[in-house]
Amino acid sequence: MLFFYLFLKTESRGLDEIGYPVKIFLEFDPLISLTTMLANRSLSGISYLFLFTLLITFFLGRVFCGWACPLGFLNDLVGKIKNGFKSEKKWFALKYYLLFFTLSGSLFSLQLSGFFDPISFLIRSLTVFLYPFVVFIFHAFIDLLYSLSFLRSFADCLYDFLKEIFLPARPSYFYQSSFIGALFIFILGLNLLEKRFWCKHLCPLGALLGLVSFLPIVRRRVKENCTSCYKCTHNCTGGLDIKKKKWFVSECIECFECERICSEGSILRGGKSKELRVNLERRAFFLSVFFGGIMVPIMRLNPRSGERQFNPRLIRPPGSVEESEFLRRCIRCGECMKVCPTGGLQPSFMESGIEGIWTPILIPKIGYCEFSCTMCGQVCPVGAIKKLSREEKKRTKIGLAFIDKNRCLPYAFGISCIVCEEVCPTPKKAIFLEEGEFITLTGKKRKVKLPKVDPQLCVGCGICEAKCPVSDFSAIYVTSAQESRSEKKRLLFEIFS
Repeated sequence: MLFFYLFLKTESRGLDEIGYPVKIFLEFDPLISLTTMLANRSLSGISYLFLFTLLITFFLGRVFCGWACPLGFLNDLVGKIKNGFKSEKKWFALKYYLLFFTLSGSLFSLQLSGFFDPISFLIRSLTVFLYPFVVFIFHAFIDLLYSLSFLRSFADCLYDFLKEIFLPARPSYFYQSSFIGALFIFILGLNLLEKRFWCKHLCPLGALLGLVSFLPIVRRRVKENCTSCYKCTHNCTGGLDIKKKKWFVSECIECFECERICSEGSILRGGKSKELRVNLERRAFFLSVFFGGIMVPIMRLNPRSGERQFNPRLIRPPGSVEESEFLRRCIRCGECMKVCPTGGLQPSFMESGIEGIWTPILIPKIGYCEFSCTMCGQVCPVGAIKKLSREEKKRTKIGLAFIDKNRCLPYAFGISCIVCEEVCPTPKKAIFLEEGEFITLTGKKRKVKLPKVDPQLCVGCGICEAKCPVSDFSAIYVTSAQESRSEKKRLLFEIFS
């Protein structure tokens, strides 16, 4: 419940301060911290809270999985719907091979934990799919009530109440929400096959904690009066094997379900116990490490990868580090998208190749970058987006605006329009107006004000593109040229300036 509370608090409420970001769960996540350190060969941008998780796991076992993981809670909740089949213990090894695959990729500078880490996966799924879905349903319900004249007062009160609790100031819509939502539903749906299927067989964070849980204080043993009813084996979310009276210590999540369900009181804590660890095949281990390493060239063969040939529409949030380092750090958690007050930050697809899937990009036509907003840097848990002061943010360039004279109303049609100049937020307007003449087909001359862009003042916020009255493709658009984070994205005219 703490996780969901912090998730709802991680949003813009008109102020430029986030008091309770849910990123604290990510900072306690050792898998994210470890892969980020390996990929960057650096400790910068990493919180050391993950050491606390490793410490308690070393002595208490996988208590994080049993008592703190929010995705584990959702899996438990869905698992109560139906009791599925009981798999063989050899399935436990899958998550360890996925862990080695992820760590191997990070060792060769490829950040893969964002795809598989449960906390990052859950925040991304909630941000992009579930939260907008729930908000949409509530807005539709309130609109329905408001359409009935005798319920309008009630609809207003209900909306004000829900807005204080969880409804955002403005609904957000995201590209790929259906696909990301389908993955989320699929992972939860696996619980209909077996309770906590993801946690037992696929979660690399659980595998990492399983490797660390050497000295659990709570140890279990099965008494001789056991009647072999197998209730504990069937309901165990970890690895109790009642047939052999052995306990898979690396799989136990300390849920105490076996003790609760045993009607004979045959399962006790303390004393000598037969402890097992998951048996990993050497060949499978080396294959997982090999494929983790081989993923690096596979994902970077795209000509758009890195800065080999930058995509003009790849506009990163302000404060983002250089692109290759950004991809090594970003865990695709969606925190920055959650707090973006205009909804302009969207999960990317192939704008930076396969490696950049689901990383944040700004799409100005959907929402611009608020000139004085610094919240995306406040919530980033791994330093992919630096925390900027307001003054630093206002000087940071994320792109440059260009005018399409074939579509611009004053240039193409002689229609007066100064919207882009009016909305430009820089102290000294980056978009200025010059007097010009438009000659009609009949030869008449008409005076119009023609907008122009000063490339030295433009920060690429995209508000001009968002507010342009040309409805389909804006007559003014922003590309990632001139961005502050890269010396390679400079236009030719600077060479001769």
